[in-house]
Amino acid sequence: MAATALTLAAAVLVAGLLSRRSQAEQLQQVVAAQAVSTVKLISPSVMDGSVLELPGRLEAWSQAPIHARVSGYLRRWTAEIGGAVKAGQLLGEIDTPELDEQLSQARAELATARSNAALAESTARRWQSLLATDSVSRQEADEKAGDLSAKQSVVNGLQANVERVQALKKYARLVAPFDGVVTARNTDVGALIGAGGAPGSELFVVSDVRRLRVYVNVPQRQVASIGRGTRARLVSPERPSRWFDATVESTARSIQSGSGTMLVQLAVDNKAGELLPGGFATVRFDVPVGAGGMGVPPSALMFGKEGVRVATVDSEGLVRIKKVDVARDLGSVVELAGGIERSDRLVESPPDGLANGDKVRIAGLQGGVTP
Repeated sequence: MAATALTLAAAVLVAGLLSRRSQAEQLQQVVAAQAVSTVKLISPSVMDGSVLELPGRLEAWSQAPIHARVSGYLRRWTAEIGGAVKAGQLLGEIDTPELDEQLSQARAELATARSNAALAESTARRWQSLLATDSVSRQEADEKAGDLSAKQSVVNGLQANVERVQALKKYARLVAPFDGVVTARNTDVGALIGAGGAPGSELFVVSDVRRLRVYVNVPQRQVASIGRGTRARLVSPERPSRWFDATVESTARSIQSGSGTMLVQLAVDNKAGELLPGGFATVRFDVPVGAGGMGVPPSALMFGKEGVRVATVDSEGLVRIKKVDVARDLGSVVELAGGIERSDRLVESPPDGLANGDKVRIAGLQGGVTP
């Protein structure tokens, strides 16, 4: 009996040990499986190297923020947002009670000064007559002449003050400086108006949109092929099927150290008003830019102190980190000048902590991206 009980106890112990070992191995396999990241792979696309497409910014050919030169209250406005105006056309009128009182005071002071000057002039003439008969001394006659000169100077100063206030009074009428469109109106009837030209305090903004300026930052690699007179075409998001012809007007002739690009200004005709100033557009330069590179989505790029990199997966399912050079950023697609091959399989949205040599599980392979 004792031997039988001992045998049973040993069997139970061995079975328990084997069960615990099996559970430990299963747990270890689960942990190992969870440690392997699941990634989605994409293939790079070969970019077209015959054209250069870059994002651009549209601006009005001329734009004038209309500020107040005098303080008061807005009496009325005559131009609404989007309205076409001519040069010199009235946009609004400011009621200036304080300035009106200043003008009245300046005119009254001028009238008093003129009366004093007239009296001084008659006195000076009288004393000059008396000097001819030796009735007064030359010193007294010179004093009267000096008093006349001083009073005439006072008249001239007050006359200039009246003209200054009158000139300010003209600014109570807000007029358009050139033919254009009212693109902003930031005031209304009865609003308190303060004189000044601080940003954001403009009452109206008039823009000449018959012709637009287009600003593009061209990468240093392509600046040699773009100069004054270079032709281009552009398309805006609100009119994706309509292309507009543009011409390079000028270049900055300097590379911006922060972005490694040169600012280029183009001109585009907009007499029909189809393009909107302040918006963005895609500008296509029909210039040779060399063989096209590999295009990848921005989500495939890894940024760090080592520079710009991408994660690729080899045939054994191991991660290979490669350093790449960005040629141009087209928004939804980034063109790489080197670092990867057409046959590489790239990890889309690499997870944090992904390192060279890591084992990954592949969720699927997607087609290449297009610009």
